[in-house]
Amino acid sequence: MSLLTSSASTNNHNLYFSKDELAKILNLYSKGVSNGEWKDYAIDFNKNNAFFYIFKHSLAAPECILNKSLEKKKRKIFYNLKSKNQNKKYENLDLLLSSLNRKIFKIMD
Repeated sequence: MSLLTSSASTNNHNLYFSKDELAKILNLYSKGVSNGEWKDYAIDFNKNNAFFYIFKHSLAAPECILNKSLEKKKRKIFYNLKSKNQNKKYENLDLLLSSLNRKIFKIMD
């Protein structure tokens, strides 16, 4: 009979969105839903990446992908925004979200 230690059961070190990061992302997502732009989302993660996929339709390919990635060489977190015509890297989630906010939601005068 063997005992499981806490280190053996938590050997899975994945990269996640923090609670604050997820709240900011979901805030922007909810604006897109209320405007009728987006219909669905998905979250995925692995050892070096956390993904937030935004879909225009549930059965379509993602409209855009927000990616939080860990670059091991620099030991630094970066955020990427991938959409149909853009693949840009940001050092800050707020910059990524403000860029996405400007591109997706046009200010109506």
